[in-house]
Amino acid sequence: MEIGIDSFASAMYGSKSLNSVDAMEQLLERIVQADEAGLDIYGIGEHHKKEFLDSAPAVILSAAAALTKKIRLTSAVTVLSTSDPVRVYQMFATLDLISKGRAEIVVGRGSAIESYPLFGFSLNDYDALFKEKLELLLKISEQEFVTWNGKYRPGLQHQPVYPRAIQEKLPIWLGVGGTPESFARAGTLGLPLMIAVIGGETAHFRPLVDLYRESGQRAGFSSEKLKVGLHSPGYVAETYDEAIAHYYPGYAELWTKAGRERGWPPVTRKGFEKLIAPEGVLVVGGPEEVAEKLLRHSKALGGVDRFTFQMDNAGLSHEQLLQSIKIIGNQVIPRLNGAS
Repeated sequence: MEIGIDSFASAMYGSKSLNSVDAMEQLLERIVQADEAGLDIYGIGEHHKKEFLDSAPAVILSAAAALTKKIRLTSAVTVLSTSDPVRVYQMFATLDLISKGRAEIVVGRGSAIESYPLFGFSLNDYDALFKEKLELLLKISEQEFVTWNGKYRPGLQHQPVYPRAIQEKLPIWLGVGGTPESFARAGTLGLPLMIAVIGGETAHFRPLVDLYRESGQRAGFSSEKLKVGLHSPGYVAETYDEAIAHYYPGYAELWTKAGRERGWPPVTRKGFEKLIAPEGVLVVGGPEEVAEKLLRHSKALGGVDRFTFQMDNAGLSHEQLLQSIKIIGNQVIPRLNGAS
């Protein structure tokens, strides 16, 4: 199982808000730490809000590429519905050049919707935009000269798209939430799947993962092609008790605030304890508990190829995040490798 970190480039973590320059500098330090600690992947999300600095993830990843050696670098996710597929490919192909072949893309429709009015798109076209733009992005990834026509973007007639990625085929993952249509689409297209699970129990997604695999096999794709990734909030400290003490206050504050915006109930300690229980979605604890939970999640879903922690949105300090990355590399990954 590949292990990595996803970040929204938050400037709001720790005991007080950071200025944007310091927050970005610290984010790059954490990516370097992840590279040195032996993590496999680091992802940067896309938001267009004051509290996040990830409106241009490819720029952040390119800065990280110049500072790292081995770690793969990806979006998490690129909101493709409100982006131009030509520019998305060009940016990540450029990242691939800078990183010498370490770039990936995770594309999705986006759970946050602020980019739609910002870039002049209608939420009424939420899925149609994504479907059409994904088709174009995949074609660009496969062909240097592109002929294509659609509804939401001017057509292309034997138009070359440069630069080309170093990798023969730039890896494109499909980021999904919980709709059967999204899982089936990923399978039918033979794309690796990245599932964002932020609440409840991971095992509840098994029927959707089965649908993904069944759709892919019907479309003629091998099981090796149909990779499954899992993204969940999480944090690792030296001990279970230490992890809970560090993580809970910021988690409760953040998700209670998000709940006010989205109509969710406030976070309670009882509810949090259900989420950190063995079957719950939050991957929080000491190295042993976290490794065991990741193996349990993988078994529940019939195999997980990649797991990414969402850590820097729970009021954790930069120092705590750096230490957590070290623990993941030095203690969690060896436990997972030993179990495989």
